[in-house]
Amino acid sequence: MRRRRPPALDWVAFIIVRDDAVLAVRRKCDKPVAPGVLALPGGHVDPGETIPEALARELREELGVEAHQPRLVCRRIHRSTENRRPHYYAIEAWGGELRCLEAESLHWVRFEDVQHLDLQVDREAVSTYLSVRQRF
Repeated sequence: MRRRRPPALDWVAFIIVRDDAVLAVRRKCDKPVAPGVLALPGGHVDPGETIPEALARELREELGVEAHQPRLVCRRIHRSTENRRPHYYAIEAWGGELRCLEAESLHWVRFEDVQHLDLQVDREAVSTYLSVRQRF
């Protein structure tokens, strides 16, 4: 008998772009999921919350900013300790000053160095962004 996987949890993730770099966070080592990894920032969509509502809330909670014209880049499935469905949004302009509110640290990773992101799903999302950004 096959065991059914639990449904994927919706997740929003941010491809925040400045010049030729993307913002990454070093996750705190005490996080239950992906502790200590260098990853794109984001967070869970709460029950009853829409994806756009979660995007706005997570940006405020994680980085203290508000996105100007966020654009959906792609959706993926990411299997880790929990089954996630990240919705990756490109953010090329924002209001407020970026602050590290929930992670260990913030890092600008040049596009040519995205292989340093620890999660394959994040590397794939940045690659997708680079291939479609002219359409934005």
